[in-house]
Amino acid sequence: MSKNLVIVESPAKAKTIEGYLGKDFTVKSSFGHVRDLPDKGMAIDIENGFKPTYEISPDKVKVVNELKSLAKSSEEVWLATDDDREGESISWHLKEALGLADNTKRIVFREITKKAIQNAIQNPRTIDMDLVNAQQARRLLDRLIGFELSPVLWSKVKKGLSAGRVQSVAVRIIVERERDIETFDSKSSFKVVAQFLLEGNKVLQAELPKNFETEDTARSFLEKCIGASFKIKSLETKPAKKSPSPPFTTSTLQQEASRKLGYSVASTMLYAQKLYEAGKISYMRTDSTNLSEEAIEKAKAAIIDQFGNQYVQTRQYKTKNESAQEAHEAIRPTDFSVTSAGADPKEKRLYELIWKRSIASQMADAQLERTTASITISSTPEELIAQGEVIKFDGFLAVYLESKDDEEDEENSKMLPPLNVNQILNLDTLKATQRFSRPAPRYTEASLVKALEEKGIGRPSTYAPTISTIIKREYVVKEDRPGKERDFKELVLKSDKITEKTSKETYGAEKSKLFPTSVGMVVNDFLVSNFKGVVDFKFTADMEDEFDEIAQGNIEWSKMIDNFYKDFHKTIEESKNAERSSASSTRELGIDPNTGKTVSVKLGKFGPYAQLGDTKDEEKPIFVNLPKDKLLSSITFEEVLELFEKPRLPREIGFYEDKPIIIGAGKLGPYVKHDDKFVSLEATDDPFTIEEPRAIELILAKRAADAGGALGEFEGQPISTGKGRFGPYVKHDGKYFSLGKTDSLTSITLERAIEIILAKRNQEANKYIKEFPENESIKVVNGVYGPYIQIGKRNVKIPKDMVAADLTLEDCIKLGEETPAPTRGRKK
Repeated sequence: MSKNLVIVESPAKAKTIEGYLGKDFTVKSSFGHVRDLPDKGMAIDIENGFKPTYEISPDKVKVVNELKSLAKSSEEVWLATDDDREGESISWHLKEALGLADNTKRIVFREITKKAIQNAIQNPRTIDMDLVNAQQARRLLDRLIGFELSPVLWSKVKKGLSAGRVQSVAVRIIVERERDIETFDSKSSFKVVAQFLLEGNKVLQAELPKNFETEDTARSFLEKCIGASFKIKSLETKPAKKSPSPPFTTSTLQQEASRKLGYSVASTMLYAQKLYEAGKISYMRTDSTNLSEEAIEKAKAAIIDQFGNQYVQTRQYKTKNESAQEAHEAIRPTDFSVTSAGADPKEKRLYELIWKRSIASQMADAQLERTTASITISSTPEELIAQGEVIKFDGFLAVYLESKDDEEDEENSKMLPPLNVNQILNLDTLKATQRFSRPAPRYTEASLVKALEEKGIGRPSTYAPTISTIIKREYVVKEDRPGKERDFKELVLKSDKITEKTSKETYGAEKSKLFPTSVGMVVNDFLVSNFKGVVDFKFTADMEDEFDEIAQGNIEWSKMIDNFYKDFHKTIEESKNAERSSASSTRELGIDPNTGKTVSVKLGKFGPYAQLGDTKDEEKPIFVNLPKDKLLSSITFEEVLELFEKPRLPREIGFYEDKPIIIGAGKLGPYVKHDDKFVSLEATDDPFTIEEPRAIELILAKRAADAGGALGEFEGQPISTGKGRFGPYVKHDGKYFSLGKTDSLTSITLERAIEIILAKRNQEANKYIKEFPENESIKVVNGVYGPYIQIGKRNVKIPKDMVAADLTLEDCIKLGEETPAPTRGRKK
């Protein structure tokens, strides 16, 4: 056993670090957090300083036991989790779970390189409890809010809902933007653009600096220009420069990877994590734009090598965010001489983006020359303006111009043809094109991260899980939506004649945008009305600042929670008398002209739906689920009537066992009705298009699940079938075996079920057990002539009275010790 045990939180990180340490070090992974608050119950003692009760996660018991054993046999234990609050918390939980001393060595590093690891080993510290308490305060506060607020949502809005501190604010941002878009009044104006023909078939484009508000004023302007002469009044040339952006923080990396590479925030963090664990980039959770002096020197050397001395301009950036930890670094390559890295194309693209941004931050400004030409019109005092720029020295743009993603830079660098003052211009066309004002765009993942950061809500480690959570809870959907068509007018002056034409354009098309769902809007409205503090932007940002104060040792964590909880719990108690949310969850839209029945939209157990009729009427109401792109708060009476004009439910689609099969829809969603029994349709089934064979399949599957699906016996134990949360299964002797992709509950036979059970046993028999105490691995192998035990390089026969699948580790060790083995090569 090694003298030193190093514990990290990731297997990939362990593998990389182990390569940098000597034979006296063993590096093991905890696979993330090993302890947390239990899933059920609050587990926080409010009366005794909010003392939490942690437990070892059920899936980490084996890991903890193994680490305990290794820790006891090691001379020194080193906790080497990530250098942030979450990493500090993991180290503390490891110390507690493994029973380690308070002075256990804690090492931190911002990059996984040999130099950084060795430097960390030479400069250990102990666990920083201020950082642990900051993370603990966040965790406990979120548990308190969720545990007390969610039941209020269940009683006042809908069962199964939940609320979170940062997540609820993120939903509010998206909902408010949606409402701004709904109420936006688009106005049209006419933009004037002229094209002049120059010598050598060159074209000069110029624009009128203002737009005309009406078609009449635009036409009047064009009429004035009939027969007019156009002359260059002045040419103004000014030097200008462009400076590079600072290196990436977590937020700016997420935004740029979304814009340039199309990555989601979660994907960006996944690829960055892999690059970090492979030792290719520095730590990817940071809000600092700072680079170390060593990193700047390495970047400088790489720039000189690839571009030359004139491209170097070193800088040290100062982060605008006051809470940023300047001791940390921005995200950068660990070796600037490596221009490409990553295990797959997606990682490579992200690494190249990080490399370019880091290198560019230490390169010279781009030197430009911007030219503005003013063009007079003989018949009117208005002037046209033509602008262009020339790159005199590309500087840092030399890096960006290599990438096709940097279209903005290419667009801004258009040049003007050679021009002279007093030059008479030959007008080709003068167009006045109708344009429409647009509302602020819906949020992408990247722009939402930017909005959260600007409001001071959340920190680098919270952006990705916040977005994932609100999408998972179905308060928000991320999707593409098609645009709509509209007409626009264009007035064209050419050869002293004005022509008019009407064309069509598509507007409002959305790609990978975040849309609030009806449920998200109802929950947001209820929280804003009754728990404004929980979803208040400033309050949430101030709370983040308090977490920072705890991390710096300036605030006692339990007092901070107590200050919040007093008012929060009081509001919870008062909310019990609040009105049940109905204003935004139920809307009566009007009376159906055909039936005279009431048309309404409501929020039900399975989402928003439209209802024709009333439950008090003799005739049962008709229900239709709302399309995903329609909201309870904004769907119109006409749009709902269109939904009811589609094929009506219930509909009869055939017969089975001489009884009709009927497809209907109720408050619990669409269903198949047969022989007075109901079977819910699955999410992929459309009630308007489902056919008889599929309906029969659902009926038989439901029967099998209800009856336990008894198939017969095997080895004296019954075999049954059923359907669980992970899909259809075969059950035998208390164990569950998933069906294959080609199997179904309606077609499974006893023989096929036995095949599945035996195949699973063989698979289990071949699984790796663990290391032998003498560093020899132990496996139970299913060989050609039957199962046997493999210990290191030797094989041990299994006695006939023992079953391979039932062997324990102790059984294998005992059989290995009892079975003689050749002396040669045997480890002592």
